[in-house]
Amino acid sequence: MSLRPPRQAAWRALLFVREVGDTASLLWWRFFDWLAQVDWRKLVVIWVLALLFGATPIGMPSQAMAFIALSFGLKVLAGAKRKAELDARQAHRHADVETLQRHLAEAQMATLQAQVEPHFLFNTLALIGQLIETDPPEAARIHMHLIDYLRATLPQLRAAGGGTLGRQIALARAYLSIMQARMKERLSVSIDVPTALASAQFPPMMLISLIENAIKHGLEPTIAGGHVAVRARLDGALLRVDVQDTGAGFGTYAGEGIGLANIRERLALLHGDKARLIIEAPPGGGAHVAIVLPFLLTRPARARA
Repeated sequence: MSLRPPRQAAWRALLFVREVGDTASLLWWRFFDWLAQVDWRKLVVIWVLALLFGATPIGMPSQAMAFIALSFGLKVLAGAKRKAELDARQAHRHADVETLQRHLAEAQMATLQAQVEPHFLFNTLALIGQLIETDPPEAARIHMHLIDYLRATLPQLRAAGGGTLGRQIALARAYLSIMQARMKERLSVSIDVPTALASAQFPPMMLISLIENAIKHGLEPTIAGGHVAVRARLDGALLRVDVQDTGAGFGTYAGEGIGLANIRERLALLHGDKARLIIEAPPGGGAHVAIVLPFLLTRPARARA
């Protein structure tokens, strides 16, 4: 059923008034946004032109002054609003970039951390299999060391966060115990890490990678074997962890395979240029590798209510 003519006219008038209101509102906010963005110098030029036009015979001085006063007040208000919007937009953009960078870093860290070399695990299992027939007590000891190693390793591989130096030292002790059982008198070990540094933040699996390199590339290729020394100390605001061996020497590290390249990339992702990997050739032979990174203590976990 169609509307009657008077009701049609009223409806059209209502639509016209609504359209005028919407247009006025749109123009007002465009004017407000223009004031927020226009340079003060340009606005002053417009005010001067308005005063000059108001001074002419056909001008309206009072309206020109009202325009200047209104635009000045709105400019101050719009400028503050615009600045707040720009600050909020920039903060949101910065937060988005940081979120993307964090997700990228986490993905890269997960990829790099998953590259832990598993060969020694298979070799250890094969050694246990051989010793079960020839030396059962020694097989049992290596088996216990392997359990300690896996108990220390697996949670760190699955963890999303970082680790502590104390956990890495526990892992290193378990690993070195296995290697000493395999290499016998060809491998001697010393670990010098102050107890006060045990709670320092230290990326998982980095220390064990250095020790693996020292044994695999430095000591195992030589008939006599050698010594591996692990040390940690504070150097101002930096934590320095050293692994030094008396094996074949620096030349074996020159290629920087997956292990050392992995460490460099992870240090860069975690600390940027505040951390570094140092590789040196001691005068007496062997190789000396150090990880230097900011000294940060691990925050204690909050107790559940």
